[in-house]
Amino acid sequence: MLFTHDTDLALTAAAALVNTMPGSVPGDDAPDRLTTVAELEDLYRDQGWTGRFDRDAAELEAVRALRPRLRGFWEHDEAAVVGLVNELLTEARALPQLVDHDGIGWHVHATPAGAPLPRRMAVEAAIAVVDVVRTGELARLRVCEAADCDDVVVDLSRNRSRRFCEGGCAARAHTAAYRARRAAHA
Repeated sequence: MLFTHDTDLALTAAAALVNTMPGSVPGDDAPDRLTTVAELEDLYRDQGWTGRFDRDAAELEAVRALRPRLRGFWEHDEAAVVGLVNELLTEARALPQLVDHDGIGWHVHATPAGAPLPRRMAVEAAIAVVDVVRTGELARLRVCEAADCDDVVVDLSRNRSRRFCEGGCAARAHTAAYRARRAAHA
């Protein structure tokens, strides 16, 4: 295991949140997938979030506003990522503590369970990125290599081989490469 279980979960959850943003590269027509409280509820459940969840429009808008900031973890160099981590932790007045709940084992929380969801999301992502930076593995946070996709990827593979997001880009790229090889032989 490269990172601790809670770091893996937090990185995956941050990527899932960032990937709800609409596409921004030519050909990426992905819609915004976080426009309703129901979609936020799905994300909350699917990513295993715990603690306070207000389920209102204000919370939805605060979570939506967090997405571009978290995307910075995938787009910036190490110095900028460190600055962003420290900024998020300072804003939240994070106070790391060891906790054990839900059968996960000992892990770090830096906000109380009653803190607003957007603050908990920001801090959990920042704490996870602390581990990424400390281990010199920032290159594991990358953007999908498909030309028409800008989703972010957390490469947790042993050999650093993950190049595509979970949106089917790998299958499309492999199919296109196969067809190109066949066409070249024909």
